[in-house]
Amino acid sequence: MFKVPPISAARMPDLLRQMPKAELHIHIEGSLEPELIFALAQRNGVTLPYADVESLRRAYAFTNLQSFLDIYYAGASVLLHERDFYDMAWAYFERAAADNVVHAELFFDPQTHTERGVPIATVVQGLHRACEDAGHKLGVNASLILCFLRHLSEESAFETLEQALPFRHQFIGVGLDSSELGHPPEKFARVFARCKELGLHLVAHAGEEGPPAYIWSALDVLHVERIDHGVQAIHDAALMQRLAQDRIPLTVCPLSNQKLCVFPNLADHNLGKLLDAGLAVTVNSDDPAYFGGYINENFVQLFAATGLTPQHAYQLAFNSFEASFASHPQKREWEHKLKASFEKFVEHDY
Repeated sequence: MFKVPPISAARMPDLLRQMPKAELHIHIEGSLEPELIFALAQRNGVTLPYADVESLRRAYAFTNLQSFLDIYYAGASVLLHERDFYDMAWAYFERAAADNVVHAELFFDPQTHTERGVPIATVVQGLHRACEDAGHKLGVNASLILCFLRHLSEESAFETLEQALPFRHQFIGVGLDSSELGHPPEKFARVFARCKELGLHLVAHAGEEGPPAYIWSALDVLHVERIDHGVQAIHDAALMQRLAQDRIPLTVCPLSNQKLCVFPNLADHNLGKLLDAGLAVTVNSDDPAYFGGYINENFVQLFAATGLTPQHAYQLAFNSFEASFASHPQKREWEHKLKASFEKFVEHDY
């Protein structure tokens, strides 16, 4: 591992912003900014229960995951046509490129849209076209991960999978999101087994509000390759050892955790402890339009609040590439760019 020389604290925000990174936990519907919600509502003739952009933004005062999800699903109601999904993803990719994200794996929730009568083809094709353009026009390598809504039934998940199979080449994996408490991973054991047979990558949200037992189930029942969130693992020493030994990545989302009161203050966040325990932790933005910032803002605010070091920054960015589902040659290329970016930054710091 590259040994990072000391870097002045005043320069840390610049380092965090400039270093190349991957984002592995971004719900594309959660990147839908209030301004775009209102623009799409006007374009599509959708009436919103908010008078204007500011009144909608004021509603982003969440007390837990469910209070956020209620507004999240209301915002998604403006997405009706392929162009809408493209525009939403493109707005995210422009921000990602500005944040020096070189690779992004986007979560999307087809059931949020198919339940409103939007065909899954509309969803997937709009998002996939944006992913392709992001690579060609912005230099952001991108792929899609289809997520099942865990508050719905496994039967609904199977129906969604069948609807999505004609577009199998346009997404690389499946995930599990939405309301965690009361919906353990094993509820979806059969559909994840089917997805594994199909050769799809497997990830799942676990251990955000749910207990460490949910992380164990995600690993041993669903056989996931990554844990999304996973911060509650800190309460189970055996689980911590398992995650470190097997290098199971955790896609942690600091500002989301603070906004949803998982950690009341960012200074209390346990990401540093997880990282120092040898876990393959990454930093991500989750639902940035709702939680106060995209990936660079997560890095900058987290480091300011917790005093994490330049070495931590390098490790987190390195982990993001290693934890991705990109090819090994791509990972090596990005890791080389990461090392070069730190070396160049250090030269300019003196």
